[in-house]
Amino acid sequence: MVDKEILPDDKERQSRLNSVVAISIAILAGFMAVTKVKDDNIVQAMLQAKTDAVDNWNAYQAKRIRHALLESSRDQILLQRTVAPAPIVKQLEDQLHRYEAEISRYKNEEADLQQQARAKEQQYETLNYRDDQFDLSDAALSLSVTILAVVALTGKRWLLWLSWSFAIFGLLIGTAGLLGWHLHPGWLTKLLS
Repeated sequence: MVDKEILPDDKERQSRLNSVVAISIAILAGFMAVTKVKDDNIVQAMLQAKTDAVDNWNAYQAKRIRHALLESSRDQILLQRTVAPAPIVKQLEDQLHRYEAEISRYKNEEADLQQQARAKEQQYETLNYRDDQFDLSDAALSLSVTILAVVALTGKRWLLWLSWSFAIFGLLIGTAGLLGWHLHPGWLTKLLS
């Protein structure tokens, strides 16, 4: 077999292709760096929202337990009041009013805590939506860079176009995450979850 000598024209074409690959990788790596910072900040906010939601639900449960104990105590006073001598009935009535006021206060506090916990859960879901966008962007751009490496080795132009298709998708989803656009391929997220 005769080795083909690489012609100057082929070298020039390969050099241009490698330049395109290098520029593409540089652009994608820069974009990935920016979205990584934003994604890390979103993950931190997600952790805080989840922690706050759990804290609010724990406080809600504690209030519910105290509320139930007060209702039980109130019910005992109601029973005692029916059989208590007259001088003690006044004391039981006073205690009953205090319990009723506490029960009312706990009902209001429980409603507030429940509302706060649900708001934190909603905040978490909103942040998770954006986190998914960055995750998909990162995956698509990583595939693009991987294919670009193969393009640099093989010189296959069709792989360059395939790489750019992943890059366009990744850049679009990443930009959506950065700008808060509602672009989210849920089917793909579910597939990868």
